[in-house]
Amino acid sequence: MKPLALTMGDPAGIGGELSLKAWLALHEAGLAFVALDDPARLERLARDQGLAVPVRPVTDAAEAAGAFRSALPVLSVPLAAIPLPGQPDQANANAVVSSIEQATKLALAGTVGAVVTNPINKAALYQAGFPYPGHTEFLAELTGATGQQIMMLASPMLRVVPVTVHASLRDSIAMLTTEMIVAASRTTAAALRQDFGIAAPRLAIAGLNPHAGEQGALGTEEATLVQPAIDTLRAEGIDVSGPWSPDTMFTAGARARYDVAICMYHDQALIPLKTLDMDRGVNVTLGLPIVRTSPDHGTAFDIAGKGVADATSLLAALQLAGALAARRGA
Repeated sequence: MKPLALTMGDPAGIGGELSLKAWLALHEAGLAFVALDDPARLERLARDQGLAVPVRPVTDAAEAAGAFRSALPVLSVPLAAIPLPGQPDQANANAVVSSIEQATKLALAGTVGAVVTNPINKAALYQAGFPYPGHTEFLAELTGATGQQIMMLASPMLRVVPVTVHASLRDSIAMLTTEMIVAASRTTAAALRQDFGIAAPRLAIAGLNPHAGEQGALGTEEATLVQPAIDTLRAEGIDVSGPWSPDTMFTAGARARYDVAICMYHDQALIPLKTLDMDRGVNVTLGLPIVRTSPDHGTAFDIAGKGVADATSLLAALQLAGALAARRGA
């Protein structure tokens, strides 16, 4: 199996520590990855936190599989400034962006099986002129999939897809359309078949309003926006149900009736996922020509450098990326 590419994330956050801990957990398990990072900073981090991780600079990602058992292979992405834990520095923004770009090129070329991204700090990148809302939109631009990308959060307990993502609640409601719901659902259904191996995926479409509008008493968007999307999807042969009342669709009994919840806005999707299974939650970008996953948490500047960061979500992201890449390759 081809190695995975792991980006550096914000060097002032916990990404480097997570990369080191992931190697400790996986180096004997056969799931190899190559870090696109600054070897010197990973060596300092391993030394400062007492992590017995030998770092081996490599010049080709293909070397990673052979080196991984004995050392963490690193494709060098030099930093402009030595990072201080918890203090993002826009001087390092170019290296953060370059790490993502190089990993994506490797995946497009087929040199690596998938891209796994450590958390970035958007504010530091914005200050340096980064024009994208986040990883998802940037990766879509790099892969030529702009307008097709969809964010899924997945764990063993629940999968969710928000139709609108990084916008205020007021703006999310204003921008929501039937066409957006249909497009997100189509992409999700195709990805569940291709990458997750679910032959006949079941999609549960959430309502927007309390009690899914209560037959119009609490809002009309279910009738004017959501139901037309459901009708269109059913006509295309996609197994959809809804509109579901958002306050009851995430119970254990309800979750057994669908494979993914299509939600109308960011928090409607992410609050139940992170409440149910924060540690094993994985962000998966659907609609790309490459496989991309990431942990479902942020940079955690408050604990950076303290040696207490939990690598469970990154390990889940690496393992899921490996499984999706293997299925897509097959």
